[in-house]
Amino acid sequence: MVLSKTTSTSDLSVHSTFASRYVRTSLPRFKMAQESIPKEAAYQIITDELMLDGNPRLNLASFVTTWMEPECNKLIMDSINKNYVDMDEYPVTTELQAKSKTAIGVGTVGSSEAIMLAGLAFKRKWQNRRKEKGKPYDKPNIVTGANVQVCWEKFAKYFEVELKEVKLSDGYYVMDPEKAVELVDENTICVAAILGSTLNGEFEDIKRINDLLIQKNKENGWDTPIHVDAASGGFIAPFIYPELEWDFRLPLVKSINVSGHKYGLVYAGIGWVIWRNKEDLPEELIFHINYLGADQPTFTLNFSKGSSQVIAQYYQLIRLGYEGYKNVMENCRDNMLVLREGLEKTGRFEIVSKEEGIPLVAFSLKDNSHFDEFQISDLLRRFGWIVPAYTMPPDAQHVTVLRVVIREDFSRTLAERLMVDIEKVLHELDSLPSKVVASTSVTVPESVNNNDKVKNTDIEIQREMTAVWNRYLLERKKLNDKMNGVC
Repeated sequence: MVLSKTTSTSDLSVHSTFASRYVRTSLPRFKMAQESIPKEAAYQIITDELMLDGNPRLNLASFVTTWMEPECNKLIMDSINKNYVDMDEYPVTTELQAKSKTAIGVGTVGSSEAIMLAGLAFKRKWQNRRKEKGKPYDKPNIVTGANVQVCWEKFAKYFEVELKEVKLSDGYYVMDPEKAVELVDENTICVAAILGSTLNGEFEDIKRINDLLIQKNKENGWDTPIHVDAASGGFIAPFIYPELEWDFRLPLVKSINVSGHKYGLVYAGIGWVIWRNKEDLPEELIFHINYLGADQPTFTLNFSKGSSQVIAQYYQLIRLGYEGYKNVMENCRDNMLVLREGLEKTGRFEIVSKEEGIPLVAFSLKDNSHFDEFQISDLLRRFGWIVPAYTMPPDAQHVTVLRVVIREDFSRTLAERLMVDIEKVLHELDSLPSKVVASTSVTVPESVNNNDKVKNTDIEIQREMTAVWNRYLLERKKLNDKMNGVC
């Protein structure tokens, strides 16, 4: 099922800019052509279309790595034709992933797959315990915060597990340990804690959750464990916050996932999940195959997978070592502080992210009565910056933030340049005609109760402001085009 939409429905052909050099006829846009075309033409057509993509280096919405050293790029291309699942044919590649004497785990396509596998292990362990005690095992649940990444919602829906979410509150945008443990019951297969929320980068207090859960388990005779979603923070905390207890130092932490393609510094397509002990991964979930030449254990949701990202992760680990990763993470944190300080100096923003956590800056307007965060995000795209604006989850959905993720390739110079462009955008928005704001007034029917009045007014005002703002931009563009003679 195709979930994406095409941007053009009227033009049924693909036209090459350099058609006269390679191919004289246009190609059908929505079906396969009858004849082949020269490789140069195919390359040029696709290259031309991709020119309109955003610049990955300026995509400040993404945690995913957008730059690697040329040597690693070459390794990726050298191994891109290897199917990782064929362990007998590519034993050296298999050995690279397995270079640990103690860890029990598996490489995945990303943290989403890793979380699915960890969740399945918890569900099966819980079911087995319930069966042994002769108790029902048809209503499993997971306790987590409303700030979790969507992959947890996917796991809950796909594998029929109730997701019990701890709601957020003003000024506190991660899972509250006390409220989380209160939600735990005999059907809870695990508590999922996040080491680095995607919303504001904050580390959840996993040690506090562990201590509270130990007490509740003891009082009720339960054995409820913890999974740590360290997709973003797993490659940060060990290097710049080594004293922070969030991992297997805590007895109830049974599994951890991490994204190698985030701060593991590898291009998209690699994640990891590891278990505390072999006993924490039920043997019945592991499949053994021999039709690729030897007995091969496999515990994945997919089968075939490229080897290149596994090799790239190995390259980064031996290339950088502990010192190298520490330097990269400290540099990201320093650049984050530069941007944070610049935003604070404007006096216009409230910083909602923490200094300790993922190196990112999440910030809100102190006064959004004249314009909002979505309009800032829209105008920043004019300079090439992709800075997302979004609302917080329940019960903090009235808070809107902008977020800038600081990756290895985001230098201090870029941070300073971004601040210059943000100030330009603020100046331009400040100069908007008052009619843009005035026209967003909304009349609420008297029949609506007071609570609904506030909610409906907020939503409608936001929609009205966005519509008026878009009309204003369109009118200004038409005027500029007319003045410049652009058709």
